[in-house]
Amino acid sequence: VQPPEKPLQAEEWKRLRENFQSPEIFEEVMLNSMIRCNSHVDVAKSLLTCVAKSDGDVGYNLLIKYLALCVQQQKTSEICDVYDIMKMRFKTLESGAYNLLIRGLSNSDKWRMALTILEDVKKVMTPPRTSYESCIKAATQHQEMNLACELYHDMLAKDLVPTLDVLQVFFDFSRGMKDAELKKQLFGILLYLRDNQIYPHGMFMRSIKLWFESIPGENWRGHITNIKHSGKCPVCHHQLEDSNLTEEEYHILKERITADVIHGRDTFRKTTPQEFEAFQAFVEDRLPFDIVIDGLNVSHIKAKKMQCENLFHAINCLAKENARLLVLGRKHMLFNSSNWNREVMKEMQNKADFFFADNISEDDAFLLYATLKSGKHCRFVTRDFLRDHKACLSDSLTRHLFRKWQRGHQIMVFPSAEGKPFNFLPAFNYDCVVQTTGDTWHIPYKDTFEEKYSYQVPRKWLCLQRKQ
Repeated sequence: VQPPEKPLQAEEWKRLRENFQSPEIFEEVMLNSMIRCNSHVDVAKSLLTCVAKSDGDVGYNLLIKYLALCVQQQKTSEICDVYDIMKMRFKTLESGAYNLLIRGLSNSDKWRMALTILEDVKKVMTPPRTSYESCIKAATQHQEMNLACELYHDMLAKDLVPTLDVLQVFFDFSRGMKDAELKKQLFGILLYLRDNQIYPHGMFMRSIKLWFESIPGENWRGHITNIKHSGKCPVCHHQLEDSNLTEEEYHILKERITADVIHGRDTFRKTTPQEFEAFQAFVEDRLPFDIVIDGLNVSHIKAKKMQCENLFHAINCLAKENARLLVLGRKHMLFNSSNWNREVMKEMQNKADFFFADNISEDDAFLLYATLKSGKHCRFVTRDFLRDHKACLSDSLTRHLFRKWQRGHQIMVFPSAEGKPFNFLPAFNYDCVVQTTGDTWHIPYKDTFEEKYSYQVPRKWLCLQRKQ
């Protein structure tokens, strides 16, 4: 439906409605179309006036659509009017309406009203992330940094994950401010990135760099660099943190993974206790391994290749330095088929130990068990990020240790463009997270924004040094 260019009289609206194929949804369809075409609010208002005349009032759904149009065009007085009508007519609103009101008002000179609405929402439900972020952006734009920090902490306390976009805003609006408490808060945001293994994108990294360089009287300098495999920063010559766990940390992680993941609720939905016992006995007999490979996962790397060829290439690459390999396979790999050639399978079995689980089994618990049982040197190969297992772990210390262990032990594999079957990204000797010594900060970042977690760890770093 194409909305009219200018407001219409009630009679004209009625005629349009009568000619519409489903008159009962005419107003909703028309308002949706106005939002899409960004029609003038007066056109929408003339339609609502017509509805009010014929029905006695305007329904909730139509008011929300009109509100969306007003927010889209930043018509503050109209937004306030709709809010007044809604407050009078409805005891509470649903979260979508509150979110629209907060978004519309936080972009205006009435931004403090958005904060009041946020407080009202908190009495009845957890506000959505977007509502908090609208209020945080409004507070930072008006240089109310303490208020923005309070909202940020409130958000984290409610387990809402802030977007990189809103974290960047803190650095953009704090430039040049001499405020020890604010500096502490921004350092806290960087440590939040560290604890959650979050990598800022290029634009966010630049905001961090500019903020550091603008801190009055502190003489910070930022440089973009690539860290050597040794873990030494070429700019400040500082050695980055080791990715290895201490003996005690390794022991804690092993115990917790055994309790929470391997013997936890999940494992035996995907396998049987008998199969897992057989696997444990198999591993005990052949320990220790150097690399454990999720065979099925690796076999799918290049879709157009035969699955056993993919696995064969991976085993050939990884077996080069006489590494002892364990491949977790499935029983169906043993039957000759278009994907699994019996001769190739035999050749692979000469180079690696294979454990073939039932076709319904879940490999991850097997993968973690064999890797941890083999000792601190053992690495594992899968393209999975193992998110589910991190979530099974019962406390934040263990989750932190799991992530650190994973960063130092997971060999990533991905298709290669340059003739080779694929590339391996070795586990790093240094820990790829935000880190600081007080006079230096090292921040790994990605060039582009990625909403989804990517398994490739960044190669680029921002080195920040405070010159004496």
